Order: sequence, then structure tokens, then C-alpha cells
Amino acid sequence: MYNELSIRKIIHVDMDAFYASVEQLDNPELKGKPVAVGGSEKRGVVSAASYEARKYGVKSAMSGYLARQNCPHIIFVKPRFHRYKEVSQQIREIFLDYTDMVEPLSLDEAYLDVTLNKKGNPSATLIAQEIRQRIFNELGLTASAGISINKFVAKIASDYKKPDGQKTVNPEEVLQFLEDLEIRKFYGVGKVTADKMYKLGVFTGKDLKGKSLQFLEEHFGKSGAHYYHVVRGIHNSEVKPNRIPKSVGAERTFSENLSSEIFLLERLDQIAQELESRLKKSEIAGKTITLKIKYSDFSLHTRSKTLPYFMADKNLILETAKELLYQGKLENSVRLLGISLANLNTHISEAHKTKDVVTVQLKFDF
Repeated sequence: MYNELSIRKIIHVDMDAFYASVEQLDNPELKGKPVAVGGSEKRGVVSAASYEARKYGVKSAMSGYLARQNCPHIIFVKPRFHRYKEVSQQIREIFLDYTDMVEPLSLDEAYLDVTLNKKGNPSATLIAQEIRQRIFNELGLTASAGISINKFVAKIASDYKKPDGQKTVNPEEVLQFLEDLEIRKFYGVGKVTADKMYKLGVFTGKDLKGKSLQFLEEHFGKSGAHYYHVVRGIHNSEVKPNRIPKSVGAERTFSENLSSEIFLLERLDQIAQELESRLKKSEIAGKTITLKIKYSDFSLHTRSKTLPYFMADKNLILETAKELLYQGKLENSVRLLGISLANLNTHISEAHKTKDVVTVQLKFDF
């Protein structure tokens, strides 16, 4: 199925209920109890939920009000991002003991390429076990892992035995694994896309594999080629230690809905200031600014403008955001405003990557 020379050994490590687990670690009184980080009964949104809370249907992005309805005895905890970043860095230091090829996706998950690793261990499975054990022994937290030949399959596999488990999809198992997979479990296929696939008779990887490239591009545009290749085990994205951001943004959810222009402009000023700080800290700038408006009825609208020059200055960002705000009449009172900057000066062209594979059945340490 694969040429041994092209085989990579990729691990996707995903911390289990990370924010909530850190809170339970730091406050033993929370252990074994349903915990929600963030949220409030009136306006907040749950950032993370412990597994005890998930049993009641509480999940991230759920309103605090609904979380309380689902689980009346839930305990809300204010997020402490400085603490999560601190623990995340400690986890990353463990990763770096094994390989420098670490690509963080967020504070609680990362890809590791251990094809060539500092331990000289040929088994990615054993490396993943050792990393998870070290995270538990040294930090008191649990992690799950997926191990396979590319990032796409490893990411899917890491969700199979959560919490505190791991799954390896060996090279000779990849195609069958993907064929048997429910389409909604394909990484990147959300509810809307899954519903569209169902209407087209695509329920599993095998169904997807039966569709031609032309068919998929016709119905899913550029994503069609991606679906066509990943279901065949072809995903050539490398683990990138210095992951380049595509956009940088800042936003605020308000404790009360805002309809006053004065208050909205005041919040825009604060958001622009926060965005400027993030841009300067990262030493980047961008040309395309997007204003995000979420109304009290939860409808979401965005307005964008691309300038002929890069910007990172608060005043320029604020003036452009104001212009976008005045582009149209507000449809309702506002519960959230956000500003993001894209088209950044961080673009790095990638060399052309072949999509060919050699059909050879292989078995070796993985």
C-alpha cells in the first residue's frame, strides 16, 4: 500500500478535558464533580466541561444557562488562561524530549512527527504510551493519542479511546479504517457537510471512496479534492514546528446586549487595543480586516475590507473597523463584537507535494 521510504510516524496527542482537568488538579475539592470552565447562568458560554459534566450533556460552546439546566449541580469556574498556558508549556517540554517536530494546534493538542526521534525508538505506539505516562506522572493529567501514517488519520484515531487511551492505525490498516469510518467522524466534516453528504448517499468512508473526483468537486468545490484524497489515505501535510497563523483576532461577548452606538464604539476601541497587542507580540501585520457581529438572536454577520498595505496599528485597525460597522444598519442589539486580521505577512510558499502512493503491502514497527 505504501512505499516505506514515504512512511511517516505521526502522533496526535489530545489532553482530556484540559481546562477542566487543570482546575480539578489545582483544586482537589472539584475532583469527581461536574465542572464547567467559563459560562454563567445568564450570558456566559462553556469553554470546557469535565467528563463528569459531559455525562449530563454539557459541552463546550454551550450556554451557561443550558448547562445549568442539563446539570443543576454543575460547578462553574472562571477560566485561568495563564495557568493553562503554563501547563501547556510543561507538556510541550515533554514532547520536545522525543522530537523537535512538534506542531501545536492549541494549548491542549499537538502533532508530533516521530519518524526520526531523539530516543531512537522505532515504535511510535510505544513513544505515545511513554509520553502519556510521563504527562500523568509529572503533571497529574491524562492525555489520549492517535498514531498513524499522517496527521489526518492520527487526529481521528486520538478520539477513539478517550479519555486516557490511544489507538494506532498501522499502515496496512489505514484504508480499511477509513472505509469503515462514519462520515461524520472524518476530521473537518461538520454537521452541515455531513447532512449534505447523507443526501448524496454518502454515510461511510467506503461510500465516499465510491464517488469520483469530479463528483466531489462539483458538490463540495475545493474541499472535494481533499475528501477524495484523504479517504484513500493520502494526506501529505507535514508536521510544522513553527505553525504559521492565518489570522489573528480578538472579540468580546457583552454581559448585556448593546444597541447604543457610543457603547459599541467604546468596545471596538478596547478590542482594537487587544488586537494590536497580539499583533505586536507576534511581530506580524495584515491587510484584510474582518468585523464580526453577533446579534442578540445569535445570528452572525461579518464584514471585511482589504487594504493595499499591512497594518498592525490600533488606530488604523479601529478606523477600518468603524467603517465596516457603519457599512450597514444594525439589525438588532449586539451581544458580541470581534475584529480579526488576515492576509498576514507570514506567508511561506510550500513546495509541490506529490499525491502519488506506491501500492506495496508493508509490515514494520509502528
